[in-house]
Parts: sequence; C-alpha cells; structure tokens
Amino acid sequence: MFHKPILPHPHGLDRVTVMQGQALASGDKNLEYSTVLGSCVATCLYDPEAHVGGMNHFLLAEPPPGYGGSSLDEHYGLYLMELLVNEMMAKGARKSKLKAHLYGGANVNRNMMKIGTVNAEFARRFLKDEGIVLMREDLGGTQARRVDFRPASGQVRLRTVEDRLAPPVQPTARPAKALGDVDFF
Repeated sequence: MFHKPILPHPHGLDRVTVMQGQALASGDKNLEYSTVLGSCVATCLYDPEAHVGGMNHFLLAEPPPGYGGSSLDEHYGLYLMELLVNEMMAKGARKSKLKAHLYGGANVNRNMMKIGTVNAEFARRFLKDEGIVLMREDLGGTQARRVDFRPASGQVRLRTVEDRLAPPVQPTARPAKALGDVDFF
C-alpha cells in the first residue's frame, strides 16, 4: 500500500537520486528514488493498479509574472508536475488512479523569502486542480528532509534533519569588484 513504511528489500535496490529539475517514473520493483529537500518540493505519485510510480523535485513553483522565458523550464513545478504525470501515463499509469505524497517546502533560511511556503501551496493547488488524491504531506517548517520512494510499490520513507543538527546558513561574501559580464533576463 502507498502509505506503508519502507521495509528492507530482500535483494537490494538500485538507488537513483532525483535532482532538482528532474521527474522520473518507473515500475521497476528493484528501484528506489531518493532526494534531499529544503525549500524545494518533491511529489511522489503512484498508481496502485499499474504499479507505476514517480518522483519529481522542483525548485520554484511557477515563473514570475512577465517572465520572458519559456514556461517549460525544468526549475518550475508547473513544468515538472506535468512532466511527471505524463511520464507515468507513458508507463501505463492512469491519471484517474494516481495517489500523491508531497514533501519539502521548508523555509530553511529565516532571512529569505518564504519560497518553501509558495512551493507547497502550488503543489497542493496543482493536485487539487488535476483531481489527483493527496494521501499524505509533510510540508513546511524549517527542517531539511530526505525522501526515499519505491515507485513500483508506492512505499515511502521520510527523514528530517533537526535544526540544531543542520549546519548554519552562512551568507557568502560578495567580491569587492564584480568581474565579467552579466546578462539580465
């Protein structure tokens, strides 16, 4: 079942790290997706009838108003959510059967904009608008998270890092003089 904790696999697993800007799907019983999140959000989708699952990892929810680039940008949840659903359907999943888990969306740096909150709100809204059932979420707060997901069974494991154990965020010093050219988009 999708909400059961991960149990040890008797034959070992192939672990694939899902990086920012990726959406991967599979029905391989010997595969586990893994990712680490701060303000980013990962969506784990699973079709319990087709035994196909997938995970994405997005950095930002949607392009800002007036964005001159393509909305098909791998950094944005808008693109990666659609890509994940399409990847799963290409592997035999049916959209009407999809179940979802959402993770991440932390505001790890208290001095910055609440990017995690915006990402979490976007992910919830996307699932609602697309009619995808949200089974579980662990969003918000200030803690980083590690998510392990077995796409063929829908099993998931979540681990958090306590604030006191996380390394402090140190602002980087700006160089005294900027070197090189910069293009503003």
